[in-house]
Amino acid sequence: MPTRAQPRTRIRTQSQSQPQSQPAPSQLDVAADLLALLGDTATEPRPDVQLEALTLAVAADLPVLLWGEPGIGKTAALTQLAATLDLPLTTVIASVHEPSDFSGLPVVGDDPAEQGVPMAPPDWAVRLVKAGRGLLFLDELSTAPPAVQAALLRLVLERRVGALRLPPGVRIVAAANPRSSAADGWELSAPLANRFVHLQWAHDHEVVVRGLGGTWPRATLPRLDPEKLAQAVDFARRAVCGLLSGRPGLVHRLPGNETRRGGAWPSPRSWEMTQRLIAFATAAGSSREVLSLLVRGTVGDGPGLELLASVDRMDLPDPELLLADPAGAVLPERGDLRQAALDGVVAAVRARPEKSRWDAAWALLVRAVETGAPDLVVVPASTLASLRQEDWDVPASIERLAGVVGLSRRADHAATRTAAVAAEAGR
Repeated sequence: MPTRAQPRTRIRTQSQSQPQSQPAPSQLDVAADLLALLGDTATEPRPDVQLEALTLAVAADLPVLLWGEPGIGKTAALTQLAATLDLPLTTVIASVHEPSDFSGLPVVGDDPAEQGVPMAPPDWAVRLVKAGRGLLFLDELSTAPPAVQAALLRLVLERRVGALRLPPGVRIVAAANPRSSAADGWELSAPLANRFVHLQWAHDHEVVVRGLGGTWPRATLPRLDPEKLAQAVDFARRAVCGLLSGRPGLVHRLPGNETRRGGAWPSPRSWEMTQRLIAFATAAGSSREVLSLLVRGTVGDGPGLELLASVDRMDLPDPELLLADPAGAVLPERGDLRQAALDGVVAAVRARPEKSRWDAAWALLVRAVETGAPDLVVVPASTLASLRQEDWDVPASIERLAGVVGLSRRADHAATRTAAVAAEAGR
């Protein structure tokens, strides 16, 4: 009896019943997505004196050294600067390299007596030369031992690494921590320090908070006015040469302290750098704060402040022009500069005392009262009054100043009496 055929069992595969699902992402993939979201930040134009000074020095093709405590954001600022300027960033940790990594490794050829022994450059230098442009970031410079610092001299000044010369499109920026906070830190050698523009890098809490919220300030190269280039060069030369003509001791002043030698100090090289920075800042219309950071970061605080004061005096209006048209005179807005301009006018009248010039000076003081702080005219008015000659009539404009001068004098007398009373009470 034939057996009964068993029914064929149909096996339904997953592909036949429903579409095959993709494998679940690994936790590392999810973590990568989260990191990408955290790194997705934007930039915005925002006034930043530090960042403007840095970009101006980079535009001037001068090596810059950023000083700041660890974790202050120096590396992040350089990374963002390179991205904004569309420059490939090459980071070299100076402290983990040997001197031969910057001076080049000798490669013996077929006939050294005829061809010499060429110095082979490191791979990062070759990449920069092939790219033709880039931002070379020398990090942890203050932890580089003296031998490495010596090897860096030619790189920073001449842009040479072994047998290669870095192209003009490469900019050099370094970063360092103060010796007190650097791991096995060294003081910078004086020859290496004198090749940099030193910028103190500090954090702005508002910038940090907004940046952590997803928006950082944008670094942009300064916009140089093509119409001001020749004027900017002339202004920079007059500023530097004018100061050094009267202060020859500032031409070269090597600090006696080892720590100060590792910073900014005046030398013919650093004055040349300063002159270039003044020209760039003038052509870009940069603020005095930016110029102050750059000048003091090149020749030091003392010489830098003297130069800034000299530049301020160069910006003062000509006293003769003010006396020629007191009604249309434009006086400086800053109080110290306005005071200096008024003192210059009184000095000009003293040098050539004439009734018409004396009257014009009074008219100018009246204009100063109408357009600025009245107390600034007290001293010039008192000095100008002492220059009156017997046959000179008192101009009517003096009446408009009498109240200001009298009020100021009464305030001075009151302050003197109060100080005297306080001194007597303290005895």
